[in-house]
Amino acid sequence: MQNIIVATIKEWNIQNYFKLKEQFKDDYKFHLITNKDELTQELVKDLNPKYIFFPHWSWIIPKNIYNNFECIVFHMTDLPFGRGGSPLQNLIIRGIYDTKISALKVAEGLDTGDIYIKEDINISKGSAQEIFVNISNIIFSKMIPLFLNSKLKPIKQIGKVVEFKRRDPSQSNLATLEGKTITKIYDFIRMLDAEGYPNAYIQLDDNLQILFNNVIKKDSKIIGNFEVLKNE
Repeated sequence: MQNIIVATIKEWNIQNYFKLKEQFKDDYKFHLITNKDELTQELVKDLNPKYIFFPHWSWIIPKNIYNNFECIVFHMTDLPFGRGGSPLQNLIIRGIYDTKISALKVAEGLDTGDIYIKEDINISKGSAQEIFVNISNIIFSKMIPLFLNSKLKPIKQIGKVVEFKRRDPSQSNLATLEGKTITKIYDFIRMLDAEGYPNAYIQLDDNLQILFNNVIKKDSKIIGNFEVLKNE
């Protein structure tokens, strides 16, 4: 029985991993990696997997692994548009709501590998975490099963290359948002509302800031939660 490795750090992906494992238990033997230190050349060589899938993986994949095994990452843009970091935030801040999840072969450059398949997704509503959960469901219920049920051949990326820069926490300050409208403020808050991401905030002074999350847009107003924090 062939081995499959899934390397991920997010709980929603881990939950879907076990569903996938159960679904294909008679066809493949699955192995879960949740820490970069577990992803060693020795382990991978010993398992000799058919595929290594990387849904929402935050570390550089070693060259000696992706050069010798079929490694697939999932990127939330219609590549080659949107190569680089913080794709969800960079899409929403630009008002781009219809995008794709690209499954691509790991290569030396950032998001430069050949494309296996793409799936449509709309990100016009919901928090970042809700969108990530939706993406995870698509990856584990539609995209990975395609790899496991058939032989997919990747093709070169076609189109104009547009690169995104990874956002830093200082860019979560609502004061930095240009052209403020109800929709833009709603988008700004929700695009940062996920586990492990710096929530949108307003800095009151050197010691106090207001954090925002769990927002919904109703007509001409935004409803949600806020938290006032004192900086230590």
